[in-house]
Amino acid sequence: MNDLVQRWMHGHRSVGIEVAIALGAFLLSVGAGMIVMIGLPSDYFVRSEARSDPPRRHPALRIVLLIAKNLLGGVLLLLGLVMAVPLVPGPGLLFILLGIGLLNFPGKRSLERRLLRFQRVLASVNALRSRFGRPPILIE
Repeated sequence: MNDLVQRWMHGHRSVGIEVAIALGAFLLSVGAGMIVMIGLPSDYFVRSEARSDPPRRHPALRIVLLIAKNLLGGVLLLLGLVMAVPLVPGPGLLFILLGIGLLNFPGKRSLERRLLRFQRVLASVNALRSRFGRPPILIE
């Protein structure tokens, strides 16, 4: 029996590596999502979208950062969609919300607010924030 297990493991080494990479990516994304949700100001969704003077950056750096932010948002959105499928563990709706938050598109703020009006989503976000001593997220 031991020989059979060893032969199977020898023939399937890459599966273990792939599982480890997938698990590591999952844990990193969950950790990053939690950090963002905990760090959001509680009035983020009720304050106006107008920002005070944005920091002055070189135009090329601003474009690179904008592209990187939107790519990360797209990845988080896709991860959220995968995790929202039944029988797939993970905070899918939270990742959808985070991904949308990072993407730039017209109507983004109203879509975020609509997602937070789902009681389950808002309860999950606020439960996470309360564990870390943060005030609950306010919505209109």
